[in-house]
Amino acid sequence: MITYNTENVAMPKIRRRDTSAWIRQVAARHGFTVGDVAYIFCDDERILDVNRQYLQHDYYTDIITFDYTEDRRIAGDIFISLDTVRSNAEQFHTTYEQELHRVIIHGILHLCGINDKGPGERAVMERHENEALALIESRVEG
Repeated sequence: MITYNTENVAMPKIRRRDTSAWIRQVAARHGFTVGDVAYIFCDDERILDVNRQYLQHDYYTDIITFDYTEDRRIAGDIFISLDTVRSNAEQFHTTYEQELHRVIIHGILHLCGINDKGPGERAVMERHENEALALIESRVEG
């Protein structure tokens, strides 16, 4: 089950049913099924608290993914700072909705085992993000 929750922010305007179907489609393309995935949309201060408490990192970020995946069934808690999503959209000259979708699927790709910190991994992650974003755009338009 995919759930969408908020802490300190209003729920973003996403089409939950379509977004959940998209997430399942992307996971399936990577050979996974979707178990319990909880999105927690929050503000910068909350994500900073999570980053400090659980990862011992003292900085803001757009997303933190806690991975509980077993076998080929993804599961996890995905914290997303809507403040940082908004500022990233401006910085990268994209819409808030596109950036939000990118971050939503970024967490799922992490749960599918795709990383972005090592040499060459960022380019692989971006390619998978772009492929996934093409799928959601065709869903919304279709």
